[in-house]
Amino acid sequence: MLRDCRDAIWFEDYHVGDAFESATVTFTEPDIIDFGKRYDPQPFHIDPDVAKASPFAGLIASGTQILPLVWGAIMAPGFLNGRALGAPGIALEFKRPVRPGDTLIAISCVLETRPSATRRDRGHVRFISEATNQSGDLVVTLSHNQIIQRRPKSPD
Repeated sequence: MLRDCRDAIWFEDYHVGDAFESATVTFTEPDIIDFGKRYDPQPFHIDPDVAKASPFAGLIASGTQILPLVWGAIMAPGFLNGRALGAPGIALEFKRPVRPGDTLIAISCVLETRPSATRRDRGHVRFISEATNQSGDLVVTLSHNQIIQRRPKSPD
């Protein structure tokens, strides 16, 4: 079932097979260049002319510019752990460049849920997220685990 990430707050709200859709994001040349200058100043992110001669054959968005879209498909207030790349359980793969004019959308699917064996106030949810462009081409995949708060018990 395709859901809005705002519908899932607590661990109990996530079920294997659930899918969460992000908003769409269109990457413009000025946005890519501005982001690149501030956070990832490599020629293929900030200079269209130099980028043409790069292995990417043109200007492309930075990976760190794309990731918020992917995580945005499942961001929720109950998430307890950070999203540090390189952390155990995170696998990220860029499949094709994101160029000016590309519009991306991400879908994040729940692969597994399990209550924490040691902390009763939380559970673990494993996701696979994929972002595609306006042509349906897969541009990035992200496999990750999240620690999510359990629903508080109501007072009796």
